[in-house]
Amino acid sequence: MPAWAILRGAAISDTDAAFASGTALTLLDNLVRAQPDWAGAWRQRLALKCAVSAARLMGRNEGEAALRDAWVLRSAGDESGPAGSILAAYRQLTRRSLMISMKTLQDIALLLGIGWSDELAAIPGMVDDIVQTGKAPPFAAASIAAGVCALRRDAETLAWWLADWVLARSMRWERPVPLLMAQRFSSAAFRATGGKGRVQPGDEAFDRAVCLALAQGAADACRLATEIARRADRLSAAVPKLRTKGAGEVVRLLLDEDALSGSSASTRLSRWANSRLFERLVSLDAVRELSGRSTFRIYGL
Repeated sequence: MPAWAILRGAAISDTDAAFASGTALTLLDNLVRAQPDWAGAWRQRLALKCAVSAARLMGRNEGEAALRDAWVLRSAGDESGPAGSILAAYRQLTRRSLMISMKTLQDIALLLGIGWSDELAAIPGMVDDIVQTGKAPPFAAASIAAGVCALRRDAETLAWWLADWVLARSMRWERPVPLLMAQRFSSAAFRATGGKGRVQPGDEAFDRAVCLALAQGAADACRLATEIARRADRLSAAVPKLRTKGAGEVVRLLLDEDALSGSSASTRLSRWANSRLFERLVSLDAVRELSGRSTFRIYGL
């Protein structure tokens, strides 16, 4: 992200905010369409950041480590619990196509702890109306977020999930990139004028705030992509040094996922073989141990 494309200072006009979001999304668009082999891990890492912010909006206090544990350490067939369900919703976002059904919306609402109601059944029609107007992507995202919150104020987590999905549809991306929920609390974009309170969906300054949030979110996503690309290069360089049968499957999973269990990443390998493979990858500086524990270890780029 070039320095000139990143806005600084408090007095930013609506025009400057729109320009900044357009510039940032153009650069992000180039990255998305390049489809690097590590894009799965990149999207999942962004999904984790959004899930942390969604948990906070829901009054929960789980951070990245707790959400990652809830997902990665669950046993086959087990419920992932409320924390894992939030992450599951954002992991599903990264795999969504440009079509979405009522059943999918109901499932996502359930994962986000939102009871379904007749008001929310209006969402598909609202999405179609917004897309058909041909609004620029930042304003389409802002419209669906504000619209869903107008239907049900307690559905804000679903509103932000849909905002990223509508953004992807407007950008004609094959799959969404989780961006906006992560900016809800961390970004200054939603700070109200004078520093008192936060801009809420439907407020007069909301479109401007979404533009600024997208500019910041796209910049953050590009920086994360640079970091993951560098680590993916180190992983690729380490592959010829691996002698474990089934290592190729684990390498592919590391490029697709945010994190893997150190003892059960591959069903083709025993628990011991999985652990030994990850120890070898760490020694080659190809992956990192993410949990900081001596047991139940988790690894990723």
